[in-house]
Amino acid sequence: MRSLAIAAILVSGSAMAQNTEPVSPVPAHKAVNPAAVELGKKLFFDPRLSKSGFISCNSCHNLSLGGTDNLKTSIGHNWQQGPINSPTVLNSRLNLAQFWDGRAKDLKEQAGGPIANPGEMAFTHELAIETLKSIPGYVEEFKQVFKTDRLSIDEVTTAIAAFEETLVTPNSRFDQWLDGDKKALTKDELAGYQLFKDSGCVACHNGPNLGGNSFQKMGVVQAYKTASTAEGRKGVTGKDADRLNFKVPTLRNVELTYPYFHDGEAATLASAVDLMGRLQLGREFSKDENAKIVAFLKTLTGQQPQIALPIMPPSTDKTPKPRPFN
Repeated sequence: MRSLAIAAILVSGSAMAQNTEPVSPVPAHKAVNPAAVELGKKLFFDPRLSKSGFISCNSCHNLSLGGTDNLKTSIGHNWQQGPINSPTVLNSRLNLAQFWDGRAKDLKEQAGGPIANPGEMAFTHELAIETLKSIPGYVEEFKQVFKTDRLSIDEVTTAIAAFEETLVTPNSRFDQWLDGDKKALTKDELAGYQLFKDSGCVACHNGPNLGGNSFQKMGVVQAYKTASTAEGRKGVTGKDADRLNFKVPTLRNVELTYPYFHDGEAATLASAVDLMGRLQLGREFSKDENAKIVAFLKTLTGQQPQIALPIMPPSTDKTPKPRPFN
């Protein structure tokens, strides 16, 4: 509790010293290689990268649903229920690492994980590459994008990451307020932001992504009770002290990314605010305070990516057939 309070003071103090807020607008992103982005978009939506031929990256990171699937924990191959809530892919380029436990250093490293995970897409990298090499349209496009005849998982994950880098959501009403439009927020929304700062929420939810830039323990003041088997950073570091330490989730577009927390146990924003207040800050928000913080959080919904659905190249007789079960 004391460390959180100190961190909040430091963040707020630094902000005042610079005459800025502890949060900054979502930065614009310009693609370095538009052709790689287009190829990555096809791969992101292509279910043929899964063993069943049914699951794509978009299945769990649905761009029509705030970059998530709105399930407590995601459903993978053979209707397996995963152990953890699917984090949003929107603005994920701003995170210090990927996955709740931070086991992937960047989007490129993350992109290869679900393909080979037996509980998710349940393929292997070798079979994924075999599939892509059996499709002449993909072979030619990879050659054009990467200027080489090589088609490996390295090119696949590079392309997917290039597409995901573009999935930013600028110009939320809160960003408009940060940029000087003082009419962009209502009185209650501004009061909610002030509560958000004064209560210490900004100790963890700061920067352009309002999170995603540190790992914190779930349950600082009170222990968090969960049925989830997810161990957080302990699964990466092997240290028991890191158990239930997770990457702080972004609050950008948070009204779209329910349910909340790594186990999806908070069904609503009001419930999430209540639990975070008690577990992390040792504070019980009144009904009015909770409503104002929720009102502020809803101003963080930015312009959603406008994606034209890609047309994938057709399979051939040599393309491995889907195996929906086992």
